[in-house]
Amino acid sequence: MPDARLERILITNDDGIDAPGLAVLEAVAHELADEVWVVAPDHDQSGISTAISIHHPLRVTKRGERRFSVSGTPADCVAMALQQLLDTPPQLLLSGINKGANLGVETLFSGTVGAAMTGLLMGVPSIALSQYFTRRSAVRWETARALAPGVIRQLLGKGWEQSACLNINFPDVPADEAGPIQITRQGAGRMDGVEAIERTDFREAKYYWLSITRHQHPEALDTETRVVTQGGISVTPLEFDRTAIALREHLRTAVQVV
Repeated sequence: MPDARLERILITNDDGIDAPGLAVLEAVAHELADEVWVVAPDHDQSGISTAISIHHPLRVTKRGERRFSVSGTPADCVAMALQQLLDTPPQLLLSGINKGANLGVETLFSGTVGAAMTGLLMGVPSIALSQYFTRRSAVRWETARALAPGVIRQLLGKGWEQSACLNINFPDVPADEAGPIQITRQGAGRMDGVEAIERTDFREAKYYWLSITRHQHPEALDTETRVVTQGGISVTPLEFDRTAIALREHLRTAVQVV
């Protein structure tokens, strides 16, 4: 499997059909598969997690051969691709490449990760990919472009495909300076919460912007944030079960059932 060329890959993202990271991912996918399908949101859908559109219809626009935009979320795109647009399922779904890392708690909000989780739910091996940056004006797309094909090849066929999706983050260093692949855990990441900022428009009516607040947290050596910020490539398996096992055991003994 690692050296074999795939027949079909589906790619999507949360930054939108015209995002530079999607173009990078498309080039990566063409190195890995004979047939690449692109089904992505028609505009930026960052922060929307695994949301699906159940209260309004979806519109699909054909942008070229095997290339479509959808008036919905990344999860909508995956559902539309697998249910309506592809005649046979892909062997792999790739989501990204996100502009900015998806680390720690932030993965719960990420549309990039949300698309991969949706692919997993629908039975397709799925990987989310993100490029960490320290300066928004200088994203190292070339790092992800150079490293992603080899990283994906190493991971294919290793037994994760049906039980979890993979969250890959590339560091903000030149490709030839990147550390080795490390299999990591989620950790805390840098997200603290969500801030609601009040503004006033020209008609003196209030409106609000939501933004993510971030802070540096201590991280263990095996967490994705620690690995990526130190120049390594993190690969974290993510699954649906969010049960807090230790707390569950505590509550089982602390709560008496009458």
